Amino acid sequence: MVRALLLLFFAIMPGVARAQWYEASSPHFIVYSQERPEGLTRFARNLEKYDQAVRIMRNLPNDPVPPASRLTVYVLGSVNAVGNLAGNDNVAGFYSGRASGSVAFVPRYAGADKFDLSSQQILFHEYAHHLMLSAFANSAFPSWLIEGWAEFHATATFESTGSVMFGRPPYYRAEGILLDQRSLPLARMLSGDTDKMTDTQTNVMYGRGWALVHFFTFEPARGAQFSSYIKGINEGKAPAQAMTAFGDVRTLERELDRYVGRRFMTGREVKKDALKIGEVRIRELTEGEAATMRSRMRTKRGVNEKTAPGVYAAARKAAAPYPNDPGAQIVLAETAYDAGDYAETLAACERALAVQPNLIDALLFKAKALMAIAVRDKDMSKPTWTSIRKSIIAANRVDNDHPEALILYFQSFVDAGVEPSETAKDGLYRAFTLVPQDRELRMTAAQIFHKDGKLDVARMLLRPLAHDPHNRGMGEAATALIAMMDAEEKRKGAGDAKPAAPGAPAPAGGATPAEPTKTL
Repeated sequence: MVRALLLLFFAIMPGVARAQWYEASSPHFIVYSQERPEGLTRFARNLEKYDQAVRIMRNLPNDPVPPASRLTVYVLGSVNAVGNLAGNDNVAGFYSGRASGSVAFVPRYAGADKFDLSSQQILFHEYAHHLMLSAFANSAFPSWLIEGWAEFHATATFESTGSVMFGRPPYYRAEGILLDQRSLPLARMLSGDTDKMTDTQTNVMYGRGWALVHFFTFEPARGAQFSSYIKGINEGKAPAQAMTAFGDVRTLERELDRYVGRRFMTGREVKKDALKIGEVRIRELTEGEAATMRSRMRTKRGVNEKTAPGVYAAARKAAAPYPNDPGAQIVLAETAYDAGDYAETLAACERALAVQPNLIDALLFKAKALMAIAVRDKDMSKPTWTSIRKSIIAANRVDNDHPEALILYFQSFVDAGVEPSETAKDGLYRAFTLVPQDRELRMTAAQIFHKDGKLDVARMLLRPLAHDPHNRGMGEAATALIAMMDAEEKRKGAGDAKPAAPGAPAPAGGATPAEPTKTL
């Protein structure tokens, strides 16, 4: 009796019951959080304001984003929760750009004062990466600029007037900017020699990177040299060679020191009237979706052979009471697929499709499971793969601009051991234009252009990978492939290389142009 009364007491006490999960959907974002609807609406609107302000500040394109290409943000309860999910206690937030859906994981609260890295700054830093990779899809940038650009925009603030202000210092990087900068000389940063850095040197790269971006943004005298430096890198020069555009780097370093030592820093305000915010829709997740949210976040974070079975087991337990909940069944399907249980993947997909016949995630995981079974059983028969492609085409009919459907269609030819059709190649390239943040997709597209003899286009796609500070292994592979193409061209003679096909990626320095939807 006492236990029953206690349970009743805790159930009715405000704030004691387990918080519900909500989804905020806006033009550029999908946010999952246990924040109350009014707070989540404000959070999503601020994200949209930030997106618009950065685009205006940097004169970036503002084309509509297909629903599948929006960034999904998972808001966790604490920095520790983010670190646990990442598998690294030093990680306070992280981002992954990929065709299956770009994601960011951030804490709800972080930072007690201005010298701490706040939750907002973590998210803005990660989204700045997303924007850079979208707007400058085929531009190669050195590590200091990639991180410095993100740091510059991370300190944006919302003013009481409704405007957004850029240019405030990242006080949490104060040591790297002012005290420890000599541990990483500017010449080494500009030369791209940022491998095997200590934690102190990494902090300096982020902080001094912010200072350089701030300097080049608000001090036009060095603007032409900066442009020449970036142009040189994108023409294939090593950063150490391209940095000669600055002349004496020691002089530049002294100028930078004087600049950051000023009493007041320059900023730029984007006025409220310039910010056009789209609709934010709030939806309470179903019981099944909420019950499987932990498994969903773990699988979206990424699993391997060691961790996939545990995530799958948790998802099976959480989804079991909800066989008619499409959201819960999709989480089960994805975790089952990751763990190699393709029969359960298909069963979960069929349960979801029975309730929601055009659920694109169910159609995609059904196709992926059927492909995996055919490869496992060495079934390369034409009827099998024709049937598999019907599921992929059905997903494409639901959303012509879903990158994963376009990629799966291409992969279905590769897995079947036949040459991809031109339609499949065009679809893969369309997928790349939709999610240029996906490194593996970029590498695949570059390899196709290489195979087709379009070496200039292949190099252009590879150079951003070669300078990517977040994936050294793929960067080394991209560098090796560029060297291979250079050697091929040298042997054959530059005049023998095939020209780029119409619709190839935009030249380095610009955004990838929008292209029409691709129907398979």
